[in-house]
Amino acid sequence: MKKRLNDFHNAFLSEIEAALTPEQVRDIEIKYLGKKSDIHLMLKNIGTIENPDEKREMGKIINSTRNEIQKIIEEKREIVEKKSIERKISENHMDWSMPVFSADEGSLHPVTIVQREVESILTGMGFSIVDGPEMETEYYNFEALNIPKFHPARDMQDTFHLVNNMIMRTHTSNCQSRSMEKMKPPLKIIAPGKCFRYEALDASHETAFYQIEGLLVDENINISNLIAVMKILLSEIFRRDVKVRLRPGYFPFVEPGFELDINCLICGGAGCRTCKNSGWLELMPCGMVHPNVLRYGNIDPEKYNGFAFGLGLTRLVMMRYGIADIRLLNGGDLRFLKQFR
Repeated sequence: MKKRLNDFHNAFLSEIEAALTPEQVRDIEIKYLGKKSDIHLMLKNIGTIENPDEKREMGKIINSTRNEIQKIIEEKREIVEKKSIERKISENHMDWSMPVFSADEGSLHPVTIVQREVESILTGMGFSIVDGPEMETEYYNFEALNIPKFHPARDMQDTFHLVNNMIMRTHTSNCQSRSMEKMKPPLKIIAPGKCFRYEALDASHETAFYQIEGLLVDENINISNLIAVMKILLSEIFRRDVKVRLRPGYFPFVEPGFELDINCLICGGAGCRTCKNSGWLELMPCGMVHPNVLRYGNIDPEKYNGFAFGLGLTRLVMMRYGIADIRLLNGGDLRFLKQFR
């Protein structure tokens, strides 16, 4: 039995030395220490030895050999696991300092690019960014903005009404009415985000589009303050002189109200399908905040006034990059989006 144990031990040492992976070490452990291993059988057969001294000595040798094998296996396992980790790190090593050039490299969406620029310009002028829900109540989307129940904007032909009696917001002005409840003058906020209207699709209309609404409320605000902010904003965005016009417009939440139009940059004012052959594109409804809107926000209209504007971010993107069809922005065509890397 001693010779058998010695051969068993030597065979183990030979195999464990050659093991290179944690899996190989595990297989060797099962082979040499498992229930079907030779050493396990030797322990079971030790009872067949008649001489008590020899039985005691043999049992001691077998247990000592088993403990030694277990110790060597544990040491080997630690070594091969460490080398395995080092090998994987080496194989998967990434040099972050190396330049990466890929034909599949992604980019920001053009709306995101321009939105961040507009946010940077307006926050530089002291405005804060606020956010609000896209699924909204009629109160915050309409009533708190002085839009009565009989107003045509609340008709199902213009607004997405949901089965839970909520609506999809038609503008980000809902953020203004929510903000006035929580914030007190002086306040300067902008609310960028997605809006939804039940539109007939064409080159300049989509059911989902982006806006940035702005609101300034303080004492002694007038129209000249509004025009100054608009001029600075547009000159910074387009980085060139842009022809604009300000004409009267009716919006329930401002009084007086204006439409700020931009000379179509697609056709240069000659007329095209984007501007419906008018040479002008409606870009920014604006005006002085209606006193009723201030009252809904628990702000005293006798003490405070202000202005509001709604920048059509999607149309701004079209003018900035010369995109003739608004549907390209929501189409998900990678050939189109890769141009903005």
